[in-house]
Amino acid sequence: MAALAGVVAVPVVPFGAGGGIDRPVYRLLLRRLLDAGIGTVTPNGNTGEFYALTPQERQAVLRDTLAETAHHPATVIAGVGHDLPTAIGAAEHARACGAQLVMVHQPVHPYVSPDGWAAYHRAVAGAVPELGVVPYVRDPLLDGSTMAELGERCPNVLGVKYAVPDAARFAAFARDAGLDRFVWLAGLAELYAPAYFAVGATGFTSGLANVAPRVPLDMLAALRAGDYPGAMKVWELVRAFEDLRAAGRSADNVSVVKEALAALGLCRREVRPPSSVLPDDRRAEVAAAVQGWGL
Repeated sequence: MAALAGVVAVPVVPFGAGGGIDRPVYRLLLRRLLDAGIGTVTPNGNTGEFYALTPQERQAVLRDTLAETAHHPATVIAGVGHDLPTAIGAAEHARACGAQLVMVHQPVHPYVSPDGWAAYHRAVAGAVPELGVVPYVRDPLLDGSTMAELGERCPNVLGVKYAVPDAARFAAFARDAGLDRFVWLAGLAELYAPAYFAVGATGFTSGLANVAPRVPLDMLAALRAGDYPGAMKVWELVRAFEDLRAAGRSADNVSVVKEALAALGLCRREVRPPSSVLPDDRRAEVAAAVQGWGL
């Protein structure tokens, strides 16, 4: 639970010239995160293009992550999801490989009832009782009582990644679910972290960490100290970059991160459909957004 109360970085997955995962470069990027002080990572998260990877690729990403973190005091939260048998199989694979927790992606289905959402998560948590489980909540209609019941029935559900862009709703949800029962992660990264910390979060996720890992750590230090003016200085620093990622319902979320990494010479900019590479004018905007980051 302590590992969740901090910066939880979501690594990107670089692709090579042939379109497959560039596994050596992935490990270099991951090592860069860890060497900078990031202590918790979520392979197979959305910034890692979870839904664009094959099952075999997702397994390879997790194995490479665990191989790299074997040399660092880092916690690995493996992303799992899709249909229920696939999610359970991925969680069992994560357990076999040595991951400590799994993050369960919001079910992608046109019809998600609260009872069905709870049943899905109970099944995953019950399959891997030895692992911590972190639901990824993106549904604004889900209520805290459903989360509370899940916590009562599944003691290994330890935290919640809350990614609804509404701080007041988060505050109510966390209190209805049990503010002290779970570790609460601001799942919308740096732009929402100060507001969510003010009402109960103790950690936040970060895709920006791939580009500048010290920046979210600086924000975390300020938030832990109760230094909200200091945290907001970091907020202003990253605002333009995160706005580019969030534009158009996050259409270029991963593309912006990979563009910044490509500009630094760290990986190729390619993403997989339904994402797309940025046009030239957007690339210039990314370069301008990271000015002053000391990169």
